[in-house]
Amino acid sequence: MRTTHRELTGWGRTAPSTATVHDVSADELAPEIIQRLVTPRGIIARGLGRAYGDSAQNAGGAVLRLGPGPIHLDAAAGTVRVGAGVSLDELLRHVVPRGFFVPVSPGTRFVTVGGAVASDIHGKNHHVDGSFGAHVEAFTLLTADGDQRVVTPQADPDLWWATIGGMGLTGVITEAIVRLLAIETSRCIVDTERVPNLDSLLERMESGDHRYRYSVAWVDLVASGSNLGRAVLTRGDHATSAELAEYDADGAADPLAFAPPSLAKVPQGLPNLLSRPAVRAFNELWYRKAQREHRSIESITGFFHPLDMIGDWNRLYGRPGFLQYQFVVPFQAVDTLRSIVATVADSGHASFLAVLKRFGAESGGMLSFPTPGWTLTLDLPAAAPGLGELLADLDRRVLAVGGRHYLAKDATTTPEVIRAGYPRLDEFLQVRRRVDPHGWWVSDQARRLDLL
Repeated sequence: MRTTHRELTGWGRTAPSTATVHDVSADELAPEIIQRLVTPRGIIARGLGRAYGDSAQNAGGAVLRLGPGPIHLDAAAGTVRVGAGVSLDELLRHVVPRGFFVPVSPGTRFVTVGGAVASDIHGKNHHVDGSFGAHVEAFTLLTADGDQRVVTPQADPDLWWATIGGMGLTGVITEAIVRLLAIETSRCIVDTERVPNLDSLLERMESGDHRYRYSVAWVDLVASGSNLGRAVLTRGDHATSAELAEYDADGAADPLAFAPPSLAKVPQGLPNLLSRPAVRAFNELWYRKAQREHRSIESITGFFHPLDMIGDWNRLYGRPGFLQYQFVVPFQAVDTLRSIVATVADSGHASFLAVLKRFGAESGGMLSFPTPGWTLTLDLPAAAPGLGELLADLDRRVLAVGGRHYLAKDATTTPEVIRAGYPRLDEFLQVRRRVDPHGWWVSDQARRLDLL
């Protein structure tokens, strides 16, 4: 075990706090370790630091970082038993050459399996396959009393659904059994189309998403007027062997090859490179670059994780960092979605990374974010004047129509906003207090949002 005292932030690089960080290997994770490492300020688990806000920080307390563990693939059953400290990058490198893919992938491979369960991550396929927790068969949870419990939805449903999406506040997930998706190739067949405005985009997604496993739209949140909400809509699925042979004969020679590229790394100390003029220029280029309609073969990295090819891309926002703001509103609240897009476009706040997806059914997690509706994600420079007022206004609109905000992205909301968006919060708190009566599992976010 390696112990250091250091400053931590989320991926947005805002709200730094200092904690005692314990890097523990899977072999060292004995049941009594929590009692040994916990402080009066508590302890929280941390993966690779890709939550955008303060959910994996613990000011003045302890932080536990679990190292990679084993990966045991059961090809016949289509499942994998995997250590919670294993990243999706490591897992994909193991299973893709053997003909499998993770059931749900976010926009980065650099999250841990434990973090995927604790955040109940979602991807471009939520409208078809749901969130990550829907594909977990069991997990092992190290609770505050030192007990290592094998939890299933049948054996302890309350603890199961409090932990799925529970942001690490019920204990440390040490291992999980996950159902995988069988694939024939490591490529994706992708349809891309340029869409002139938001109304056209919503119509295309409503009428056509059911034909694709994966669907996501990049939305230009600088454009306004008749171009409001113009977008590049990208939808696809895993390519079959026949499709790969048709579109990439050379690639068909090694259909399951998987070697994610790394093209560049952003240096430290840069100023904010994503000013409104810069974002406007980027958005114009990105929109014009997309053909009106186009089918292609793309790699897993190109389709699912394009920003992973740029190391430390979060430094593009300069020292103040950025906020990633994600909400969901019900499908019938399309007017609210439209008004939010118009408000952001008119506000002067620039986002080069804004994506729209459609969510399917809820997972059942008490604090799990996805619920049927439209979800919009946008990145915004944290130091932009008036940003707090803008986001508070958006919060009110989201809540007024029964929406909610994603805890794994949040850095700005209030206890009242979360309580209004998560009607099962009291259920979660009851379970949390049952398995952690002394309140040992605690994070900066938990204090800020009164999740204790």
